[in-house]
Order: sequence, then C-alpha cells, then structure tokens
Amino acid sequence: MAEVFEIRHAGLFAGLGAGARGFNQARPDIGSARAKFRCIGGIDVDPAAVADFGRLAGVPGTVMDLFSLPQYRAFWGSEPPPGWREAGPADVHRAFGYERPHVVFLSAPCKGFSGLMSESKSKTAKYQALNELTLRGIWLTLEAYKDDPVEVLLFENVPRIATRGRHLLDQITALLRAYGYVVNETTHDCGELGGLAQSRKRFLLVARHAEKVPPFLYEPVKRPLQAVGTVLGRMPLAGDVERGGPMHRVPSLQWKTWVRLAFVEAGSDWRSLNRLAVEEGVLRDYLVVPESRGGFLGVRDWDDHIGTVAGESLPSNGAFSVADPRAVAGAAQYQQYGVMQMTDTAGAVIGVKSPGQGTFSVADPRHGWADGAHSSKYRIVPFDRSAGTVTGSDRVGNGAACVADPRSHGGFQGAGKYPVARFDAPSRTVIARSDTGHGAYAVADPRPANQRQQGDAYLTNGHYGVVAWDACSGAVSAAAGHDNGKWSVADPRLPDARENLVCVIRSMDNTWHRPFTTLELAALQSLVDPEERLELYGLSDQAWRERIGNAVPPAAALAIAEEIGRTLLLAWTGQTFALSSTPIWVRDVAVAMALPGEVRQ
Repeated sequence: MAEVFEIRHAGLFAGLGAGARGFNQARPDIGSARAKFRCIGGIDVDPAAVADFGRLAGVPGTVMDLFSLPQYRAFWGSEPPPGWREAGPADVHRAFGYERPHVVFLSAPCKGFSGLMSESKSKTAKYQALNELTLRGIWLTLEAYKDDPVEVLLFENVPRIATRGRHLLDQITALLRAYGYVVNETTHDCGELGGLAQSRKRFLLVARHAEKVPPFLYEPVKRPLQAVGTVLGRMPLAGDVERGGPMHRVPSLQWKTWVRLAFVEAGSDWRSLNRLAVEEGVLRDYLVVPESRGGFLGVRDWDDHIGTVAGESLPSNGAFSVADPRAVAGAAQYQQYGVMQMTDTAGAVIGVKSPGQGTFSVADPRHGWADGAHSSKYRIVPFDRSAGTVTGSDRVGNGAACVADPRSHGGFQGAGKYPVARFDAPSRTVIARSDTGHGAYAVADPRPANQRQQGDAYLTNGHYGVVAWDACSGAVSAAAGHDNGKWSVADPRLPDARENLVCVIRSMDNTWHRPFTTLELAALQSLVDPEERLELYGLSDQAWRERIGNAVPPAAALAIAEEIGRTLLLAWTGQTFALSSTPIWVRDVAVAMALPGEVRQ
C-alpha cells in the first residue's frame, strides 16, 4: 500500500495566494511513496491580497507589516501609527498556525529591482527600504525555525535583482549558509514551466538544508509556450460582463490611445508608429471612418437579382437601387402622338409630318365639331350663383340645369355623417374615402384593445425610445432596458480628446487592437480557467491588476512543487539518487542540492 506523506508549505509576501494554490495542486510521487501539499498560512501587508489568499489557498492569511522601524520611517517618511510594532519570529509562528513548514516560498516586493523603475529612483531611501524587505523576510524565517530548520526555501523575484540587489543577495546567501543551507541562484521562465500563454522570466534562489535534503532536485518538464488566442478564444468576447463578470470589462482609454493602438502592427510596439506620416498632428495617409454596412448606397444592374427585401430598404442601408435603362416619363423619345394642354408651352417646332412624331397636338376646348354646339352640357351651377336660362331639356346631357346643393339629403343637417355601425349589423356602403364621414366610417368593436394574441400587429411601448436631454423620463421600471422602453437619452455631451472611453476600431489587419481585460490577464497567469469567472476582493481594476501581476502563476508553482516534492520524498524514504527523464535543474542548483558544501561556478 502506498505511503502518503504530507508536505506543509507557507508563504511570506504571499500576495493573493496564486503560488500557494499551485503548491496545493501538486501530487508528487516516487515509487510507492506519495505526497500531497497543504498550505498552513501566508503573510502579506495588503489586506485585499490576504482576503484573496483565503479564497485561493484555502486557509486564512495574516495581515502583517514586516518592516523594521528604520525601514518603515524610510519608506513612509513618518513615524508608524500607535499600536504598530515590529514583527518577530513569534509572529511568524502565529501566522503559520504554530506548525512547522517543510517549504517556505518568498516573493518579496520587486518594484525597486524592476527595470520599469529608473536606476536613480530605485536608489532612493524609500525604495532601498523596500528592497531590504528581502533580507528581513529571510532572517525572520530562519530565526523562527532555527531549532527545526525548514527543508527547502524558495526566493522568487525579477531577474534584475541579480544586478540591482547584488549586495542584498550576497547578504542573504551568507545568512542562509550560516544556518546550514546550501544556496544557489538561477533563472527560469514560468511560461515554459507551466505551459502558459505568456513568457515570464523570473529569478529563483533555491536553498536546501544540507543535512535534511541530500538528493538532487530535477528540472521540471519545459513545455512550449501557447498563443494567447488559445486562451482568449475560450473566453467570452471582451466587454461581455454578463458572462465574464466585472473583471472582463474593456479598459477605458483616451481616444488618441485607441487610435495609436489601431495603427500599431500586430506583434510590434509603438516603434511601428514611426513609419506613419503625421502632419500638424494628423495622419496624412489614413482616416478613421465609421463602419460601413454592406451594400451601402449600392446600385443593382438591370439584369441582376436583388438581395432580401428588408423592412426598411433604403439606399443608405443596402443595395436597394437599380440602374434602370428606361427613360423617365416625359422624355422626348417617348412623346409620339403627344397631346399638350392649352396652357402648356410647345416644344421646338420641327419639320413634322404627322402627330406620331411628337407632341404636336393640342387639347382645344373651343367647340368646332358641330353647328350649334354649346357649353351647357353637364353643367353644374354653384349654390351661390345664378342659373342659366331654363329650357325644355329634360336630360343633363342636353343642358338641363344642375346645382351643387350643400344641404344634406333628408334635411338632417349632416346627421348622416360619421356613422358608427353596430358590431352585429351590416355597414354602410364602402366608398373611396371613408375618412370624410360618409360610407362605412366606424364600428362599435366590443373586443378589448389590450388582448394580444400571437400574430397580432406590433404595439410599441416606446421600445428603443430616446428621451430628449431637456425632457423628463418615465417611471423607471425594474426591467428598464434599451429595447423595452424609452431608456436611452440623446446626450449632447461629446467625449473630449483626453476623456477615457471604450472604442472598437478595426485595424488594417481586420482585427480589434485592444488592451487585455483584467480577467484575461488572470487567465494568462493561470489564476482561472478561461471558461470560469473570477472576482477578486474589492472594486478597483487597478488594484486587481497589480495583485495579478505580482502573482506567481499557479501552473508554474505546480511544476516547481512537483519536483520539490519528489526531492523531499527521496530524502524521507532514505534514497539519495533517482533517474529522471528530465535534466538536473540548472547545474548550480543540482550541485547545491547534492553536496553539503559550497560550489560556485
């Protein structure tokens, strides 16, 4: 039966607990011996990071300021508040639940060592005090467990600590050797160790207690780096906070920053902007224009087919125009046998031979077709005019007098207009214009207007409505949305050039050049699976990003923990050597893990 060993680990400057999470996931084995890691605590000065530590590491963290009094004064430029005191070895015991760890992982603040900070600023008293936390953190750990030393100490930082912090590393190495440790320095790429979609080169100092851990430490398997698309492609589209959560918001940038990003070539940086021609602060050869819809102002050939007819088929929203070869009505070539009115102007007189050659006929109202013709036929006399001579004609066509009588028939003074028909009775005669009040004008419909059924006509309630800036809105409902009422506003304020906003600019490579969302950065760090949601403590994106950027990727920590666990299993089972398909982890470290004395190259 396999023997299961427990490897206890803890962290100083533990941050949000990403490294501890990776250690917890490790399950090393050697032969029949198995091991599992258990976190016993973590220490950090940031309360928000400690809150995240409890969620990611599975155990409560401890908020503790590890500054000494001189370091506190140098960093903050003032005296500490009442109740503040220096942390000591007893505080470390308390933070770790009075259990002794087998592995302690330290990731001290790296701002003063980072190349993102200028050399002159890093040498100020403030950042020198911050840098000295590396030495103080190691000393506190060694003092806390000097009677029963920790088997393995790991110290992680930025690679530039090897130059900017050389004097501190020399002191740390001397201190570790004084407590019986063999020390070596190396660098590694967290992306290769964890198979990430980022390259993250880091400095690693490995110290093992010479008497407790004699076996070699083998190098973790290096994996090829992934493309960012393999991670981001499994996530919701940036800005979809409903599916991705609040950490998946697209950062707001200034308009000029969006434009610069759009013109930076993919895989390059700001230096590709130097190839653009700029005159008086404006791009000379390019223009950012709104997105055009397909077929905008399109014109179809006469013999071509048309696309689907939409509800609003206008020239400005599709190819809904045609190149019609037919001449417009009234064109000269289609005026054969034309007849003009007496009030029209004739065209140019040409040598015509017949009416079929153009508009060379006229509608002459003068009588001339028969003797005695007169204009009294079908004559209607206005009600307020005098009638013509009364003759013996008995038919309207023969000149019988007619009158335009404005009085309603039957003498009801218009009572027959605007009739409302009963729902169970026939209507009046349907005429061409029922809106005049005659004919079939209206009906008494007993059916309620709000009884909606499937297939009924669409009734609007202000859907997609826009409220004027100087008007009041309606009552805010619980389900107020842009598509179910007047819940949009015509905002006259336009963003200033320096105002932050979210833009989508399609670059020349047909992609959207945008910043990573906070959730995407966490996924690149392997803090969260791409299909999962994550919400860290607090509401500040800047604070989230800082804690994520300071984190040790859990996938890389897992790979390191697996090899440390195998080394400890070898030591605890009495073995000093084991074959492995991977090389010994960096020759300096391998020698340090195998020999009791100092080895330098």
